[in-house]
Amino acid sequence: MDATSSQTASDRKPAEPPAGGATPQGFTRSPSAEAGSLSWDGERWTAAEEPLGDPVTAEDVARLRPLRGLRVEWPVSPGCSFAAVLDLAAAGVPLFSTVVPAWARAADPALTALLTSWHADPAAGGSMRSVTDLRREEHSVRLRRHALRAGHPDSGEPPLVSVVMSSMRPALVGSALAQIARQRHVRAEVVLGLHGVPAGHESVRRAVEDFPLPITVVEAHRETPFGEVLNRAAAAASGDHLAKWDDDDWYGPEHLADLLLAKEYAGADVVGTTAEFFYLEPLKATIRRTDYTSEVWNEHVAGGTILLGTSAFRDVGGFGPLASGVDADLLKRVHAAGGRIYRTHGLGYVLRRSLSGEHTWRLPLAHFLRVATNQWRGFRPSTLLETAEEA
Repeated sequence: MDATSSQTASDRKPAEPPAGGATPQGFTRSPSAEAGSLSWDGERWTAAEEPLGDPVTAEDVARLRPLRGLRVEWPVSPGCSFAAVLDLAAAGVPLFSTVVPAWARAADPALTALLTSWHADPAAGGSMRSVTDLRREEHSVRLRRHALRAGHPDSGEPPLVSVVMSSMRPALVGSALAQIARQRHVRAEVVLGLHGVPAGHESVRRAVEDFPLPITVVEAHRETPFGEVLNRAAAAASGDHLAKWDDDDWYGPEHLADLLLAKEYAGADVVGTTAEFFYLEPLKATIRRTDYTSEVWNEHVAGGTILLGTSAFRDVGGFGPLASGVDADLLKRVHAAGGRIYRTHGLGYVLRRSLSGEHTWRLPLAHFLRVATNQWRGFRPSTLLETAEEA
């Protein structure tokens, strides 16, 4: 797999509010102001003492980004619109409530359950601040997921995502396919490119037989360049979208669904995530870096998270026939062709760093320790990965 590139200038610039309606674009990971209130004045919703537009606009959301969250102060009796609350949730504004009246719970039980599951704690700080901010961002992502889907009722069969994965490590194929099989809110198929590994290998054969989704296996000699293996696999894809998957990394069960949501609300040609969580296998430790911004337009995303339209992929010529650097090369050509690349949150992805000889990229362990915001012993991903061990 390819490492993500170093921080770029666009990472360091303040996020500009997106044009038009409210979306997660411009989400602020570390708030600079305490929580405000969201209240109904009898005619409209007011956030942080200023009225909201109907619908809520990107400008409305931009002024709320510095806040740790918004406390929803519900009217006792029904009669107010839910639209503004859903708009803010869809934009990832961290909303919370201590008490939700019965009429509101009945109107949207899932939303109100989310609102009472998190609280903006003004006392949090010190060495725990980054973990507090992490919990806040996880809450924001859960709100986005619910509200974005609530705003787009099921209109039939979802688009098909072709997950393209190359592997020369048969021991990892089973765990990688198991992670794809648990993806939610998406329709998927897999095209597995075996790189110098026969399809009859016992570990591979068993994993493919146990896989519950459509799967196609493509074989290539070990001498075949990595990019060419991926291209042969992609040529067998039949989906509307193509998603790259790395066999040695970890993905949350809504990884693909989150990418599809981001592609829609951003209007992007390519979407991917930040590389935020890393498991340093030789040290048996997890680190989290926060120097990459998310919910931004950027030329770079983590290579193992690239998703784009299948036709767009073919228009730029697919992956280059390279032994390494295939992800960066693809993104460079997409950008050169005028494609827009959007980077969403990285909480549902963990990049594995094992021995350097097993990667198509080279970075010393010291580099990851140097850029880490957090370090934990063992495997400690975000709670969005939904594993037994969580940060």
